[in-house]
Amino acid sequence: MILLATVLCPLAGALVLGAIGDRRGAAHANVLISFLTFGLSLILARQVFTTGPVTGVSEQLFSDGFSAIFVVITGGVGATTSLFSLRYMAIEKARGHLSPKRTRLYLALYQIFVLTMLVVLVSNNMGLLWVSLEGATLATVLLVAWTRTPASVKAAWKYFILCGVGIALALFGTILLYFASEKTLGPGGTALLWTHLDAVKTSLEPTVIGLAFIFFIVGYGTKVGLVPLHSWLPDAHAEGPTPISAVLSGLLLNVALYAILRVKVLADGSLHNALTSHLLMGFGLVSVLLASLSMWNRKDIKRLFAYSSIEHMGLATFAFGLGGPVATFAGLLHMTAHSLIKSAIFFVVGHVVQTSGTQKIPEIRNIAERTPDLAKGLLVGGLAITGLPPFAIFASEFMILSSAVNRAPWTLLPLLLALLVTFGVIFRRIQEMNGGSGHPVPRPLHSHVLTFFPVWIHYGLALFIGLFFPETIGRLYHSALLSIGLTHGR
Repeated sequence: MILLATVLCPLAGALVLGAIGDRRGAAHANVLISFLTFGLSLILARQVFTTGPVTGVSEQLFSDGFSAIFVVITGGVGATTSLFSLRYMAIEKARGHLSPKRTRLYLALYQIFVLTMLVVLVSNNMGLLWVSLEGATLATVLLVAWTRTPASVKAAWKYFILCGVGIALALFGTILLYFASEKTLGPGGTALLWTHLDAVKTSLEPTVIGLAFIFFIVGYGTKVGLVPLHSWLPDAHAEGPTPISAVLSGLLLNVALYAILRVKVLADGSLHNALTSHLLMGFGLVSVLLASLSMWNRKDIKRLFAYSSIEHMGLATFAFGLGGPVATFAGLLHMTAHSLIKSAIFFVVGHVVQTSGTQKIPEIRNIAERTPDLAKGLLVGGLAITGLPPFAIFASEFMILSSAVNRAPWTLLPLLLALLVTFGVIFRRIQEMNGGSGHPVPRPLHSHVLTFFPVWIHYGLALFIGLFFPETIGRLYHSALLSIGLTHGR
């Protein structure tokens, strides 16, 4: 029942907000629904880690330790983003940028977006997982085009076309997966149930499974932001509303990579070779390098951090490709830390754009004097996202580099080069925005608990994990990876 309730909560929220989203107090209802979903995700995770995997709805829904961690991350970041949206949208409304109709559309689509991501994470049926990711694509298209400006419509169309190509390739991979499993599991819906596939993965046809994984990594990799089908991501971040940029980087990219890793488990059991590892390492390394170099001349603050998201998801993908206990543990930690830090950075960036009236970095000046709290948030975010100690990303990157020394030493130099370039570019841009003169007429953002509370909660969690990393969390992560065999290495 708790598994079903976790999914039904945002569904009910979407229906309610679709009906009353233009009324006073609807934004507060969105926050309430989001935190209720987060609470249910915590209860689900507790049940999974206490009693074992949970199934429901005739085995169509399933949650083990691996999915439970991402359900909690999705519920948590979704809740804090709804809290950030409360203040962000209030400012937009006060400035005449927000109509009641558009408010209702945003709130309903926000819950649909969270719903589709949660369904991906608890889907036992690989076909349902594909449908849910397609639903997330459609919801995101509408959210990116939410402002209805020519630039936002263009970005939404580009997102739709590229992710449509990716999702079509993933569909073909799903069909191939069914063909490979039908001989063993027989025709019918059970041939696509992940728990059934996992039980017979050593009997699946290797050639077909290997081909299916290639389609999956290219298809779902599009939504992860992996090269070469990554160019939608900077446009979607730049033109969409900032709360959506936060959940795109903090959640959707994780969910797509989660889907790839589910298929990797099946492919590894069937192939008994390093094909999946080589593909993940290759796509991940190229994405890290290209993203870091692409950040060099970025003049749009949201595009800058969008390329940072591509880099970090590439690094996590590379870690899972390396394999072994340390690298896979680091990959999961990196995904968690990136979700917390990058969403918080976009919270700060959203208010920077509101106070400056522009996203262009050369026109954003003197933040430290005009709004010191924003300057602090941007600086701490820069420290955290570039992997400086003691934040959690430092720990995950250190473990990934350590594993690379042992397993693929030739990758160490390009990885270090990419990380150094990213560090230099981000801090150069932050320094530019905190100093200088000639900025537009300032729009003061008065300190408000809802403005900075989500930001410092996320930074605080990333700092706490980096400094202490509680043994309980370590056991949960190890249990999650062990439950699907990702710690066994190549």
